[in-house]
Amino acid sequence: MSPAPDTLAGLRIDTPPHLRIATFNVNGIRAALRRGFRRWIETHQPDVVALQEVRCPVDQLPLEAFTGYHVAYDPGVIPGRNGVAVMTRQAPAAVRIWGETVHLLDPHGSGGLAPVATVGRDLARELRHFGHEGRHLEVDLADHPLTVASLYLPKGGTPFSDEVSLARLERKMRFLAGFSRQMSRSRRAALAAGREYLVMGDFNIAHQRLDVNNPSTKNRSEGFLPQEREWFAAQLSPRTLVDVVRRLRPDEQGPYTWWSWMGQAWNRDTGWRIDYHLASPGLARRAVAGGTHRDATYEERISDHSPVVVDYSL
Repeated sequence: MSPAPDTLAGLRIDTPPHLRIATFNVNGIRAALRRGFRRWIETHQPDVVALQEVRCPVDQLPLEAFTGYHVAYDPGVIPGRNGVAVMTRQAPAAVRIWGETVHLLDPHGSGGLAPVATVGRDLARELRHFGHEGRHLEVDLADHPLTVASLYLPKGGTPFSDEVSLARLERKMRFLAGFSRQMSRSRRAALAAGREYLVMGDFNIAHQRLDVNNPSTKNRSEGFLPQEREWFAAQLSPRTLVDVVRRLRPDEQGPYTWWSWMGQAWNRDTGWRIDYHLASPGLARRAVAGGTHRDATYEERISDHSPVVVDYSL
């Protein structure tokens, strides 16, 4: 467990023992390791980390990135794309993916990765074409009554430019339709098993006007389209899922989680909040601090995303 007191996104607090949980789109784990991923891990000591865009074949994973953690990893089958993982201090009690196999790293064993069969779960019809892409992985923690999921949602497109972009939007909307039902199934299964539920990751949607810089210019942009925002809003309620960081920071602009590598987006803080912790209400009430771990300078950036970290009281 993480020490206290600690600093989260510039807010210093004194807390009792807590579970520190992070989500991080690393935009390639090998590049992230070169840029300081391991330094971030050692500085902030998260207990659970959901990763997206790991983008690495199993036999080329840099194992030094995961020292001290058990890792469940679904790389998908598209070379150089996607890939989701969950890092935990204890070996997970169960692992579920949408494909056929998951790869587990045991830091206390041989150090190698071994493929094992997953616990099967029927997929929503709309998601069956995505099952091989490495977009979703779910684990039951062994040391806490909590189910944690890592999600990398398709980026999408717009209906305003060309047929290719429109097709990407339609594909994203099919994903969203299926994922809404799949997420509800997971949440209810966790509840029936006496567990809280937390889905984290890159949703590629900025939900509210507070979640994007200069929102009046973004209404025709992928990730801020009305139909995407309406879908996101429909997933949230006091009885189902709660946007944890927005609950902690109800009136704050951002805190952003993604900035383009291009131009002056980073220096001007013209970003998007598209990475989230969506938690079952009981877990959301236990969040004591959270936000974005934004790197100090452009040169120190690990990824085009920054990790979103929340401390949950035990």
